[in-house]
Amino acid sequence: MKTMKKLLILTVCLGFSYGCSDAQTASPQLKAPDGSKTLIVYLSRTGNTKAVAEMIQRNTGGKLISIELETPYPEHYQTTVDQVAKENEIGFLPILKTRIDSMETFDAIFIGFPTWGMQLPPPVKSFLSKYNLKDKTIIPFNTNAGYGIGSSFEQVKSLCPDSKVLEGVSFTGGKERDKIYFVMDGKKRESTEAEVGKWLSGLGVKK
Repeated sequence: MKTMKKLLILTVCLGFSYGCSDAQTASPQLKAPDGSKTLIVYLSRTGNTKAVAEMIQRNTGGKLISIELETPYPEHYQTTVDQVAKENEIGFLPILKTRIDSMETFDAIFIGFPTWGMQLPPPVKSFLSKYNLKDKTIIPFNTNAGYGIGSSFEQVKSLCPDSKVLEGVSFTGGKERDKIYFVMDGKKRESTEAEVGKWLSGLGVKK
């Protein structure tokens, strides 16, 4: 176990697009496990959240897992927006194809997602509702298109009442609505990776 130093804030958002803001500092909070006890789970539609998750994995050595559905969302943007709005309205939790049989072996879980409809995406709600996360450290990260995280972080906290949920950081991504998709390349990738490294260094979590 390594001692957590100063915390910076981490997140990923889509509202229905992917995007981000600068990391912020916070006071020290918890202890973080070494890489072998760290899980990095993410939901990604256009690849931006995945890119941030991979940056975290390279820095921590944690296990990287994508959240996938038994029945994927439609490729058509507006159709997916309408479907997600209905799922949020009725509280529907989609069935996940992703299954983790060794959740008890992980002490810290990075959870990455875009903001959909200014909320936590239904598949992430499914994931957090599926497992016993008592006493684990939950660290959300988010990308968004400039609309912010909405209620997503608060929803993470409400779905993990017995966990220590750290606040997150967001990174500007694409705008699927405007047909701007993957943007984590070139200088954007370099600046985001630098921010991720700085944030993780502040957490005291290293490979």
